[in-house]
Amino acid sequence: MTDPYPEHMMESVRRVNATRDERKDMEFDRIPEEESDELLRQWHPDYRKSDAAFFRELAVGPAKGKIVPTEVANVLEAHPRVNPSDVDLSEVEYSTELLVIGTGGAGLSAILWANNEGIAMEDILVSTALRLGDSNSKMSQGGIQACDGKDDSPMIHWLDVLSGGHWTNDRPLARDLVEKGPLAIKWLESLGATFDKEQDGDMQLLMAGGASRKRIHSCKDYTGLELTRVLMDEALSRDVNTLEFCPTVSLLTDGSGAVAGGLLWNMETEEYHVVRSKATVIATGGFGRLHVAGFPTTNHYAATCDGLVSAYRVGADIIHMQSTQYHPTGAAYPEQIVGLLVTEKCRSMGAQLVNDDGEAFIYPLEPRDVESAAELKEIGEGRGITTPTGQDGIWLDTPMIDKKRGEGALEDGLAAIYRLFTRFGIDPTEYPVLVHPTLHYQNGGIAINRDTQVVKPDGSPIENLFASGETTGGVHGDNRLMGNSWLEIVVFGRKSGISAAKHAKKAKMPKKSDLSLAHLDKYSKELEEAGIETERRTPIILPNYLGENTMKATGYGKEKPFKRRLDLFA
Repeated sequence: MTDPYPEHMMESVRRVNATRDERKDMEFDRIPEEESDELLRQWHPDYRKSDAAFFRELAVGPAKGKIVPTEVANVLEAHPRVNPSDVDLSEVEYSTELLVIGTGGAGLSAILWANNEGIAMEDILVSTALRLGDSNSKMSQGGIQACDGKDDSPMIHWLDVLSGGHWTNDRPLARDLVEKGPLAIKWLESLGATFDKEQDGDMQLLMAGGASRKRIHSCKDYTGLELTRVLMDEALSRDVNTLEFCPTVSLLTDGSGAVAGGLLWNMETEEYHVVRSKATVIATGGFGRLHVAGFPTTNHYAATCDGLVSAYRVGADIIHMQSTQYHPTGAAYPEQIVGLLVTEKCRSMGAQLVNDDGEAFIYPLEPRDVESAAELKEIGEGRGITTPTGQDGIWLDTPMIDKKRGEGALEDGLAAIYRLFTRFGIDPTEYPVLVHPTLHYQNGGIAINRDTQVVKPDGSPIENLFASGETTGGVHGDNRLMGNSWLEIVVFGRKSGISAAKHAKKAKMPKKSDLSLAHLDKYSKELEEAGIETERRTPIILPNYLGENTMKATGYGKEKPFKRRLDLFA
């Protein structure tokens, strides 16, 4: 049988194999808080804020003065993609009660609950950059947290959320998140979601990194695909009105600052669509495709921070945007799958992170930021493994899963991971897989209140504008725990749909004559006054990785990306 790795990597694999029996019953202790804080300060990219190459202070906009990653500053300190003089706003094609931007888990939940709240489906218009359901939600694997176990409670879950977020979370939002967890699971089951169950019919619950109770509900390791499937099926059965390949490239206002709809760009016909609406929900997901600090990403193709850019230009505050989640186990070999997610559920089921010498160097279920920092430390101090293309990594000892849980456990519980690696001749039940931190989640985002209204820096809401899901910030603080993203998009997607529906019932349809893009001209003037000379134009919509590409303007492409993240610690 041919070895699945080059010989120099196989030598390391043999060292991992030699220590597996010894590690099988190893007891791990959580890292004391002081040690984990020091590990983060020394090795996590978020803690390099003094390095001007990776972070800078925003010079314009409502969050002027806040420090964000350079790539985020670049998309915010850019000229609008739309030239207002090119658009005839008197030609209104759609007048709708509710405009929903984005069709991941949050957008789909908002659509369904707005409909439940009494907004007819034909009065809800949906804008998406790709197809219905194309999103990070669909790509997630591990599961969704909810505190419905016998030894669990909302208070315990709440404390886990705050601890994982380094106590920086918006506490009322975090409370809303955990209290609605059991309701979210029941709702998803009522729509047809099939969660993994024990033989007696009870939910099969697993532990997440940073959690104190087993509360992960999974659908094997296809959880996002399964949950998105049921939401899409329900939306389609109600005849959802979706404009696919029609991203919203700017919000419209009514001249007084209130949001009055959106301007959509039809990517197939290359035409604008003017949409006026009584209420608008932004649910466009995160910024993985900005490749912050040069990291690869797990994110889908349209995760380019576009909703946040549009909200910022109408006055929205942003929160926790200095914080980025690097998932500790992105694939690092073979080259074709670098950056793709290797779910945390692997570690929940017993897989361990080990270095070149086969040594386990950290408790496998620390919070993700701590796990990632520990990996970068091992690599930075010379205990990592380097592939023939120069990609560094750490072993995830996946054969340990069957060793602990019995033959067939990995293939049964992690079917997607098994298929991902066996396609390239690597059987994860026989060989460890190589991993490296990968950009996974936008911890911060648009600031919202408990009704999901988008708010300005003074806390007052922007009229008619709501947001939910990964594009928002606050609930997770500076670090999100596994499974709380799907809980967030269901809980706050639901809330945004209900809040927007209630608002639309009372609001008046904006007058055609009041529709305006004047805020874009004002923003461009602010850039000019700040002395920012740039050819960058955003929203990006879709990244272009070829040659002299549009991503260069966001920081990606200026350097060799895989070298850049190592330069963080040079």
